[in-house]
Amino acid sequence: MKFAVTLGSAAVAAFAFAIATPAVASAQQSSGCHGSYSPCLPIVSDVDCEGGSGNGPVYTGKVKVIGPDDYGLDRDGDGYGCE
Repeated sequence: MKFAVTLGSAAVAAFAFAIATPAVASAQQSSGCHGSYSPCLPIVSDVDCEGGSGNGPVYTGKVKVIGPDDYGLDRDGDGYGCE
């Protein structure tokens, strides 16, 4: 019976995490950060890689892509942009 209670507690904790996670992404976007990139990239019309041929208006170094790559920074699809 103790195992069933522990398993039930773990399931509740996992469910709570799944519910809370979208709120974090929404909070990042409302703070001016695009939720698909780490570190934070601003929500603007376009972001390009530093030293590349893009026309900005914002430039960035290496970033981790954790959602849809709206700015097209991860050309090889490995989860990292501007590498």
